[in-house]
Amino acid sequence: MKKELDDLLVKKYPKIFRDRYADMRTTAMCWGFEFSEGWMWLMDSLCNCIQSYIDNNPHLKITQVVAVQTKEKYGSLRFYYDGGDDLVSGMVWLAEHQSYDICEVCGSTKDVGRTGVTTDGWVYTRCKKCAESENLLDWKSNDEIAKDEEQE
Repeated sequence: MKKELDDLLVKKYPKIFRDRYADMRTTAMCWGFEFSEGWMWLMDSLCNCIQSYIDNNPHLKITQVVAVQTKEKYGSLRFYYDGGDDLVSGMVWLAEHQSYDICEVCGSTKDVGRTGVTTDGWVYTRCKKCAESENLLDWKSNDEIAKDEEQE
């Protein structure tokens, strides 16, 4: 992720990303945000929901969420954290599952799909346009993937 976007998230959500520059022996956040810019708005929305929920419900005594690691894994966003409650877990689950329908490169929600495991060992979530520009030959739309899964 671009440095200015990294800095923006840290500045906007200092409580969640308080360990962004901490020692690698204590957090994986020292490596930064390990996903591409297309998911920036999703991460921003997730953090906004989490922090607003915590700040606006002091009577619930919710432990502050602190990010431990943010990354792409198996073609979806992963947000590992300490703190929160069951509602926060639901917010994170929803964002992680929404990422399958958002191009990690450009943020488009149109014509999104995934590759199988590529020769370099990754699964990529891309819109058709970005998949074509990266020459990802085994890309399938999410609709095609769903049809294949129904037939199994």
